[in-house]
Amino acid sequence: MVGAGFVPGMNAVIKGAALAAGELGWEVVGIRDGFEGLLHPEHYPEGGLVPLTPHLVETLDPAAGSLLGQSGRIDPFNVRQLNEDEIIEEVDQSDELLARLKEEKIEALISVVGGQGLTICYKLHAKGLNIVCVPRAIENDIASTLVSFGFNSALSFTIEMLDKARQAAQAARKVAVVEVLGVQSGWLALQAGIAAGADAVLIPEIPCDLQTVAAKLKEKMTNRRSYGLVVVAEGAKIVDNSQVPANKVPENTLKASLSPLAAGDNSTYVIQRSGLAAETVANGLQLLIAEETFPLVIGLWARGGAPTAVDRQLGLAYGAGAVQALNAGQDGVMVAFVPPAIKFVPLAEAINKVRTVPADNEFLKTARSLGICLGN
Repeated sequence: MVGAGFVPGMNAVIKGAALAAGELGWEVVGIRDGFEGLLHPEHYPEGGLVPLTPHLVETLDPAAGSLLGQSGRIDPFNVRQLNEDEIIEEVDQSDELLARLKEEKIEALISVVGGQGLTICYKLHAKGLNIVCVPRAIENDIASTLVSFGFNSALSFTIEMLDKARQAAQAARKVAVVEVLGVQSGWLALQAGIAAGADAVLIPEIPCDLQTVAAKLKEKMTNRRSYGLVVVAEGAKIVDNSQVPANKVPENTLKASLSPLAAGDNSTYVIQRSGLAAETVANGLQLLIAEETFPLVIGLWARGGAPTAVDRQLGLAYGAGAVQALNAGQDGVMVAFVPPAIKFVPLAEAINKVRTVPADNEFLKTARSLGICLGN
């Protein structure tokens, strides 16, 4: 089962699990669109389950889109539906889900999910489901593993786009402010910014003073180098500064009406906050350095494209590792890549945590040694 949110190369994980299970003589099926295929099989003309036969798996392209789909966003503990009064309410269908698994004679579940999905899987395991999770996160923010599936592909694409932004800024003699994914952790912004030779990288872990960034840009920008590149994670925190426009959106009550999936600031950016960080930083810097800036947003584009060689290998290893865990009698665990080994971490140690950039991280030291401003 694959959780919601597109990540390139998901077929690699599916193929790794199916091939490893086939070597043990196990029968494997895939559930379409998260739990949707199991709870609502009537939505699919060919049924909600996909038999992962040896022939199908052998011809499965690891670089193609997910065979099982990645559109379902069903939390079985909080399923939204209309009641008899045509009012939306949330109901707990976890028992129904477990019953459907039993009806289909599914003895164990391999779930490829992000942070919220790990919590759902932990709760299902507590109700008796044999389950092993594979971490996948574009932002690499899942605790207990160094590299989540999908991060390397997003990193490579982001670096490519930052290179293009820097070239455009150099030709136009402007400052490019590029927003990348990273609400709570700055791994993507930091590592991509270093690789692309950014002048400044702003991440959620380090509160940013725009006057410090402006001073660094003034120092670097000369007649011979009249351009700049600033990389900002979408969750970057800008400290209050009277000389910098707040650029805040008027507060409203929209967030309260969007439970339980609402996130972010209580503003009109609750539904789509993409671009807010880039706009805030670009406007602030333009006033402080009197140089023309232009905000760009990579955003969800980083989820597209083909997977890198690293993610293809990692996906196969994660899928096979999940089968190894089940075969060893371990369930209620997450497969974790701790170079050079694949380990199994109890779900309780992986949920309700975010893998952020620590203050003594080597990437931060590298950025500072290269003269990259981190905003403090």
